[in-house]
Amino acid sequence: MEGLSSYERALLTAGVISLYFIMLVIVARFTTRKNDNATFFTANRESPWYLVAFGMIGTSISGVTFISIPGEVGKVSFSYFQIVLGYFFGYLVITHVLLPLYYRLNLISIYTYLQTRFGESAYKTGSFFFLLSRTLGSALRLFLAAMVFQIFIFDQLGFPFEFSVIISMALILVYSIRGGLKTIVFTDSLQTLFLVLSLLLTIYFISDRLGWSLGETYTQIKSSSMSKMFFWDYKDNNFFLKQFLSGMFITITMTGLDQDLMQKNLTCKNLKEAQKNMFWFT
Repeated sequence: MEGLSSYERALLTAGVISLYFIMLVIVARFTTRKNDNATFFTANRESPWYLVAFGMIGTSISGVTFISIPGEVGKVSFSYFQIVLGYFFGYLVITHVLLPLYYRLNLISIYTYLQTRFGESAYKTGSFFFLLSRTLGSALRLFLAAMVFQIFIFDQLGFPFEFSVIISMALILVYSIRGGLKTIVFTDSLQTLFLVLSLLLTIYFISDRLGWSLGETYTQIKSSSMSKMFFWDYKDNNFFLKQFLSGMFITITMTGLDQDLMQKNLTCKNLKEAQKNMFWFT
């Protein structure tokens, strides 16, 4: 994009994003044929486990992680890897404890278990806090996405920030409002594909701009003091055990007890396929 004016770069970026959302809309239309309530809420429990597993990557990471985690390396090195190791064991708990429970009860909403076990009040309280946390989290992610749109596109075209927010919400509604879970499973996979491609291209272009080959990039990272992964001093804020346990419990609560993420795992044909999906995703 070198040699282009800021206005031309904004138009090019807008064009690429438009093509991406056109692809999402096409996928949504393709997956909404013969749509009914069962398709909307459970995808008829026919989702291929490998699509659910692949789509979970983009859902659990999100663009916020893509933007924020690299910046944290300057402060805490690669200590985040300790949390990632905790994630692994958290997913094992979900695979062998929570998924069998959800499938045994044939749940659509995982919070129905609270109703069965503790009563109506517990069910409504759990659902309320899920909706509250999801609303706040989604609002933050929407805000960051709109900020990216504003900086790279709409500032150059002379549109206010409010316009970025409206466009962001409209684009999301266009492909998700009718399709239900069947559409979300496919669009999540598509989004994961582009997220992974973006990550690989980012590494390539940064290395190229620095004049390094990919091998030299690895060597430079390895020799940097910021590449330290494990911290064994119990007084350190990044102490391994603290980070590891945090990662494990974060996964159990933010994935295993989150309707938005678990509902996709419940669209697999049976428990065995859902566990296979979770294993390969992990």
